Amino acid sequence: MKTYKLSELINSKSLLAVFLFFLSACSSKEKPNDLSAKSNSVSKKYEIGVVTQKGLASEVKLPAELKPFEEVAIYPKVNGFVKNLYVDRGSKVKKGDLLLTLEAPEIESQLQTAQSQYLQALEVSRASEDKYKRLKDASKEAGSVSILDLDNALAKMKGDQATANGQRSNVNLVKNMQSYLTIRAPFDGVIIQRNVSAGALSGISKNGQQPLLLIQHLQKLRLEVQIPEAYVEKVDLKKPVSIIFTAIPGLNIQKMISRSANSLGVIRSEAIEIDVQNDDLKLKPGMYGEVKIPLLSAKKSLLVPNHAIVRSTERQFIIKVVQGKAILTDIKEGLAGPDSTEVFGNLQPGDQIILHATDEIKQGTAIK
Repeated sequence: MKTYKLSELINSKSLLAVFLFFLSACSSKEKPNDLSAKSNSVSKKYEIGVVTQKGLASEVKLPAELKPFEEVAIYPKVNGFVKNLYVDRGSKVKKGDLLLTLEAPEIESQLQTAQSQYLQALEVSRASEDKYKRLKDASKEAGSVSILDLDNALAKMKGDQATANGQRSNVNLVKNMQSYLTIRAPFDGVIIQRNVSAGALSGISKNGQQPLLLIQHLQKLRLEVQIPEAYVEKVDLKKPVSIIFTAIPGLNIQKMISRSANSLGVIRSEAIEIDVQNDDLKLKPGMYGEVKIPLLSAKKSLLVPNHAIVRSTERQFIIKVVQGKAILTDIKEGLAGPDSTEVFGNLQPGDQIILHATDEIKQGTAIK
C-alpha cells in the first residue's frame, strides 16, 4: 500500500477546493455581460420626417399700440413771463383757442423804438421825394437846373425810400415777435401736460427744457402695428383687420389699414397704421391691443413639425438628411401652429429632416 506525505495531502485538498469553486461559479444563474449589445447601442437610429408645403391660417395676430393722431410740445419763441394761463391738464381745446399769454416789456420798448425810427425815415423820404419833384419841374426850363443836381436828388430820394422801407420791415419784425407772446392751439385736442404757472419765466427752447404745454389730438388715434418681414408680402390690404383691447373687454373694432411705411425698420419689420375714431375719448394713447391681420390665402408655406426645430441662443436650425449625412440648415420661424411651424430657409418641399433633433448632432454626422 502506497503512503502519502502530509504536504501532498494538503496540496491535493487545495486543488480540489479550487476546482469546486470554479464549478459552482460556472453553474451560477449569472451570465457574462454581452459586450456586443453595448457596441450595438452606440449606433443610434433617428426618426426621419419631411418638409411639407401647404396654406396656413388666413390671419395672424400681432400686438399693437395706440398713439395720438397729432402731438405737439409747445415752447415759447421769445423770452418772457407767463401772464395768463387759460388751460390746464385735461382741457379740451379747438384750433385757434387762446392757451396762454406771455409778458415781455422789452419787446414793447423795441416796438416803440422801431416805430419812431420808421416815422423819422418816412419823413426824410417824403422830403427827398418832394425836393426831387421840384427840381424836375424846374429843369423843364433850359439852364435852370443842372443835370448833376437832378441826378443827385433822384439818388437821395431812392436812398431815403429804401431806408424807410427797411425801418418799416423792422417794425413788422418786432410786431411778429410781439405776436409770439400769445400762444394758441395748433389743432383740436386735449392738453395732457401743463408745466408752468402764471408768473413763471419762460425762455427759448433749449436741450432738456420742458415744454410749456403738451397737446395731443385724441379724437382720432393711430394704432401702430409692426409687421414682421416674413409677413409683409402676405398681408391682404383689401380686407379689414379686427382689433381688440385688453383694457376694454368686449370692444371689437373692424378697420381697414390706413397707411404703411413701405420700409423695414431696425427690427426687420414694417410699421403700418390704422386710424381709429375716438370721439368719446374712451381709448387712450399708450393702450395695447391685439390685431388680427388677414393674410393672402393663395400663399403656401413650408412647414416642419415643431419638435424638428433646434433653438439656441445663437441660431435656429433644422437638420436635413442628405445622402445619409446630417446637414445643419439655419431657418427663420414664421407662423406657429399646434403641431407645425412655418419656416424660411434653404429648404424644399419633400426634404428629409430629423425629428426630435438636438444640438448634439453635428454637421456631417452619419444618419441611419
